[in-house]
Amino acid sequence: MQHFASDNYAGICPEALQALLAANAGHAPSYGDDEWTRQASDRLRDLFATDCDVYFVFNGTAANSLALASLCQSYHSVICHELAHVETDECGGPEFFSNGSKLLLAKGEDGKLTPETVREVISRRNDIHYPKPHVVTLTQATEVGTLYRPTEIAAIAELAHHFGLRVHMDGARFANAVASLDVTPADLTWRAGVDVLCFGGTKMGLPMGEAVIFFDRALSEDFAWRCKQAGQLASKMRFLAAPWLGILEGEIWRRHAGHANAMAQRLAIGLASVPGANLLFPVEANGVFVVLPRSVQDGLRVRGWRFYTFIGAGGARFMCAWDTRPESVDALLADLRELSAQAD
Repeated sequence: MQHFASDNYAGICPEALQALLAANAGHAPSYGDDEWTRQASDRLRDLFATDCDVYFVFNGTAANSLALASLCQSYHSVICHELAHVETDECGGPEFFSNGSKLLLAKGEDGKLTPETVREVISRRNDIHYPKPHVVTLTQATEVGTLYRPTEIAAIAELAHHFGLRVHMDGARFANAVASLDVTPADLTWRAGVDVLCFGGTKMGLPMGEAVIFFDRALSEDFAWRCKQAGQLASKMRFLAAPWLGILEGEIWRRHAGHANAMAQRLAIGLASVPGANLLFPVEANGVFVVLPRSVQDGLRVRGWRFYTFIGAGGARFMCAWDTRPESVDALLADLRELSAQAD
């Protein structure tokens, strides 16, 4: 039975697994001084069409927290949406690793910041008693499954840079955004003004591992030491890097992300015929947020379905993954229709 609580539930995709196993041959230099890490870094530079600095860490919380810490001093602040993952789901990691940089929250429809909301936060105060805004962080896709278009990112980045702020992107589901918008990774990042991207690999089918990509290489000074101190420097780094080679080949990563998005669209279309089910947000990536009667939610759980109801702005969240099968979506929809009919 496949579940919809999180795309983290899915296993390793075949291409990543094959690349991982291929790296498990003989001895290789440790701590990133190996051929797999070099090749994966070069592939990412090719993918983004720029000479960027690339680092591999174990998970998304470390990627975001360490990246933000590299951009901030302890007396700085980071502007984020009130539903941003760095605010709601990282246990104070950004504040901890930056030695206290404060997150300043902003509102925005559909989980997104706008230039206006960012400007409002920047202009709240500028006295020495208040943490100085120094970074804007964008979540792509957002915590409610919506997407920033390149023009939206560029407008926020232009404003941020005007005020001397850096732009960080939490790209745990960056692949889903690229696939949905049908743009290049470069168009969605550095060409739009993003300084640092945390490119999520786990949700694309990797066993673990995220890539922290500095488009402004000057910002990555001493980042390797941050990773080491935080316990994020893998001694056998090739096992973090090699799976990237598997999914970057022939844009497999984009195909897997596109499939997850398509399954979310299949679910969203099917929900239109479920009485009492109302979508909370546009379905633009691989997540579906929907309001369901309590009896329907309880009935789904009794039947074994797993999904979250405490994520983002409420409602029930159903996530599709690289391996979600159409028949799994259809089975979920069948139970939803039956339970909804009983609720009536």
